[in-house]
Amino acid sequence: MEYSHRISGCQPRKRIQVDSLWASISSVLWPPSCVLCQGTGQPGRDLCVACEGDLIANPVCCMRCAQPLFRTRARRDLCGRCLGAHAIIESSFVPYRYAYPLDRLIQRLKYGNALSVARVLGGLFADRRAELECEQAPELIVPVPLGRRRYRERGFNQAHELARAVSRRANIELRSDLVERMRETPEQAGLPRRQRRRNVRGAFRLLRTLKASHIAIFDDVVTTGSTVNELAKVLRRAGARRIEVWAIARAGR
Repeated sequence: MEYSHRISGCQPRKRIQVDSLWASISSVLWPPSCVLCQGTGQPGRDLCVACEGDLIANPVCCMRCAQPLFRTRARRDLCGRCLGAHAIIESSFVPYRYAYPLDRLIQRLKYGNALSVARVLGGLFADRRAELECEQAPELIVPVPLGRRRYRERGFNQAHELARAVSRRANIELRSDLVERMRETPEQAGLPRRQRRRNVRGAFRLLRTLKASHIAIFDDVVTTGSTVNELAKVLRRAGARRIEVWAIARAGR
């Protein structure tokens, strides 16, 4: 019973009743408004049904890096690059593709301080993840850290904000104090794959003892996987036995 309670993310009955009551009150005082079209959102979510339907799903993808695959391939197959590569990360769960209009939402979150977008996207991620009932939940969620300068500029870490929404919904511990980015690195966007790997090489270090063996690294977008792989190396050396990557969107190669 304890195991199923952890996997499903269930909470004590009293907590559920309080949350349900607060959700009902909030929906009356602050009715949901779609973050894309500003129309009426769905109950408990600032996104309307039509705009949610415009998000492009990523159902057939590489199980290790989430690279989109042809629909004729198995749902949880490996891409050609992962077939011949040493596995640092066991699996990835990235439910959407980095395409319009989701790319606009993520850019608004990162560069426009639209923190409401993190709650919306985190809720969508948690819903899609909950559909995989047979999957064992990780013990910890570790968001990809920002460098200090970029954190000061933005005032927040978008990976942490997304992961926080998922952590609350899935009842999984969130730890942002385990690792840090030791040096500032240029934005990965726009860099070729080889330069992305050099850009983040040795960029992270462990700050505290890792006591969990099953970790989910959380990021907003995965492109080549260079950043999450570099962070996974640090966690693997610290004793992690199973490492997953969770992200909102996957950009195609």
